[in-house]
Amino acid sequence: MVSDGQRSIRNDLAHALPQVPHQHCYFHYLREAARPRYEADRHAKKELKKRVRQVRQVERAVEGRQDASARAARDYAAAVRSALTNDHRPPLNPSGLLLRRRLGAIEKSLGRVVKRGPAHRS
Repeated sequence: MVSDGQRSIRNDLAHALPQVPHQHCYFHYLREAARPRYEADRHAKKELKKRVRQVRQVERAVEGRQDASARAARDYAAAVRSALTNDHRPPLNPSGLLLRRRLGAIEKSLGRVVKRGPAHRS
C-alpha cells in the first residue's frame, strides 16, 4: 500500500491489512529524505537575506537622481530584489543555493565596476 505517510492512515492500514507492507509515495519519501538539507538551505537563505536588507536604503539614497551612477545603483538594487523574490520549490531546487549564486553574480559584477574605476563608467 502506498500513501503520503500520515500516521492515522498507516495505523488504519496496518490494522485492516496487517500482511501488506506500507510505502511512502515517491514525492513524500523524497521530501522526508531531503528535510535536513531543506532546513539547512532555508537557514542559509535567511542569513543571506539579512546581509542585503539595506537595498532599500540604497534606493532611497539615489531617489530622484538621473545620473549614470544613480541608474546603475537602481539597476543593482532591482537585481538584488529579483534575486530575493524568485524562489524555487524544494526538495530538488534549493532556493538558498540559488540565492547564493545570484547574489554572488551581482557581487562579482559590482567588483568589476569598482575595479574599472569611475573613468570607465557611462
